[in-house]
Amino acid sequence: MPVSTIIAPMDLRAQTLEWRLKSEKIGFVPTMGALHAGHVSLIEAAKKKADRVVVSIFVNPLQFGPKEDFGSYPRMLAADIEKLDAAGVDALFAPIAADMYPEGFQTSLTNNAINNILDGRSRPGHFDGVLTVVSKLFNLVQPDFAFFGKKDYQQLAVITNMVRDLAFPLEIIGCPTARDPDGLAMSSRNLRLTPEERTLAPHIYKGLRLIADAHAAGEKDHAQLIDIFRAHLSQVKDFRLDYIEIRAQDRLMDFDKVVDRAAVALVAAHLGSVRLIDNLEFGAQ
Repeated sequence: MPVSTIIAPMDLRAQTLEWRLKSEKIGFVPTMGALHAGHVSLIEAAKKKADRVVVSIFVNPLQFGPKEDFGSYPRMLAADIEKLDAAGVDALFAPIAADMYPEGFQTSLTNNAINNILDGRSRPGHFDGVLTVVSKLFNLVQPDFAFFGKKDYQQLAVITNMVRDLAFPLEIIGCPTARDPDGLAMSSRNLRLTPEERTLAPHIYKGLRLIADAHAAGEKDHAQLIDIFRAHLSQVKDFRLDYIEIRAQDRLMDFDKVVDRAAVALVAAHLGSVRLIDNLEFGAQ
């Protein structure tokens, strides 16, 4: 059965209310479109957990800075709908900006603890935009479960904290990062890489693996682990490193000198006109 495409928020609410009256569980996968196999893996996880699956496609202007790629972000709704049909999604919510942010809109959310580190430091206001749109989508869809990929590790953390802090009645489920065979984390932005840049992009993941391997071999010094990544990426032309940091998996707290508990290495780097992010969990669980 073809996916039902819903534009108006009130139509979405009517559909999800019908499902809830039948005691059907709703799984939700929010996206900005340009769907790839990583998104499909989230849909597959949702189908295993819920009776109905809703996917949203909305390129959210609030999470893009004035010099970022909002205008050039890939938009391919017809191709996306084909993928959603094939994946067996029950409903696509594709709202227009005027419905999400009507005239006079003035309310936003923030996370004072981790909004301003990592990607939040590099992209001021980004996570305020993420939290604002996701909270509104949660209110509209009212899912029982929402699924996010771990590639956007900080995003997953701020959304998980929002749901806990504001008592949203749903469960956030983080899913493993989907990767191409050469290790590159799947991302809609990868479509903008040139062929040469695409051959270089997997070096981000290779550098993360070097950190994890060194830690497993006994290197626990925070600065040394960071230097291993920097040394690797400095040998690859065209990369402009934004940040490489190692944080605790629990709430993204910083390490002092010794990486002595479950950790995640997080990186952002520019390759040509494309900004790539990735991360890798490692250490004791």
